[in-house]
Amino acid sequence: MAIRTRSVLPLAALLVVLTACGGNDQTAEPTSSPTGPVSPSSSAPSTSPATPETGSPHPADDPLVIGDPATAILDWQPVDGPVGDTVTTNGEWTLTVNQAGDQVQLQGRSGASGSSTTHERISDAFLDADWAVVVYQDRREQAPARAVVTDLAADQKFEINGHSDIPTTTGGTWALGEGRLLHATIGPGGSYCLASVDLTTRASTLGWCAPKRHGFNGAHVTPFGDSLMTFDDSQPSCRTVATVSGTDLEPFPGVTECKGWDGVLTQDGAVWSVVPKENNVEAARFYARSGGGYADLGPGTSGTLTWCHGATYFVRDPQHDGEPARLMSYDGTDLTIVYESPAGQAFLTEPRCGGDTITVTALAASGDEQVSASLG
Repeated sequence: MAIRTRSVLPLAALLVVLTACGGNDQTAEPTSSPTGPVSPSSSAPSTSPATPETGSPHPADDPLVIGDPATAILDWQPVDGPVGDTVTTNGEWTLTVNQAGDQVQLQGRSGASGSSTTHERISDAFLDADWAVVVYQDRREQAPARAVVTDLAADQKFEINGHSDIPTTTGGTWALGEGRLLHATIGPGGSYCLASVDLTTRASTLGWCAPKRHGFNGAHVTPFGDSLMTFDDSQPSCRTVATVSGTDLEPFPGVTECKGWDGVLTQDGAVWSVVPKENNVEAARFYARSGGGYADLGPGTSGTLTWCHGATYFVRDPQHDGEPARLMSYDGTDLTIVYESPAGQAFLTEPRCGGDTITVTALAASGDEQVSASLG
């Protein structure tokens, strides 16, 4: 879960070329703070990437458009504390980052622990059934980031930082899942690379490295593999959603060239988003590949795709006046509305997964709320 706010910025303003590090130039990460809607395509509703009459899969250039999704609102419960705090819970443990991003508290069955910082800011905070990870970034972005990792079962902490076997770097993407932590690092010749840490053994592995004047962002870990978004320094940037395995990178099949944003791997395919208009990177359209067929999941907000307990989730901001903001779920077959915001103008933050529990924050004209629901 990345600590972020939502604002409207063109992609060009979010791409900055870094100075050369060693012999290899890299580009800074594009980020998204979703707000705007896009217009859904019109088509007969369906809930499968295969043609209902024949069972034959839809190709990537003619995906099956899923029309009106089902509604199955989860049993959402209020989260304790101010709505301005960013909370992630797994049902037994709760990880809370205050609104200022300078204090964090981890509370569980063994009590509570907390820390605060002045020269750093908390950029990411992750929690699953076994681990809690808090990432601290230097406010001046001069020193490498550090991650404080807590083994929840043993209630023990250790740190991954600029002095680790494979060191961290300033900024960069982070992702937690399957007992591993992904982070950016500087590799041979100054190349910008992805590293993976086995949290049980604490062993680090250097993975794929970006070509010259390329970067990456938006790493995700699911039981089915790791993914990220790569980009170059062209204007507009050419973005590619891809699977990363060791030192190999393979673009997702079926994604519109240079337009991808989010991407996660699923049991028999993937879910991703595409940004059609470069002057409105917040407005995306989501797609899925499952069993060889492709489906159009409709509009959503970039930067909100999340894997949690066997399904993907993404935010859909109001598409028309008077509509609520919604949290959508896709399990490989069915697209479902699982949360709707309070009445009035509203939008949702990126959902936060804590093992088998998901948490969402809604900022609405009629009142903000932060709620969680068990998926188990």
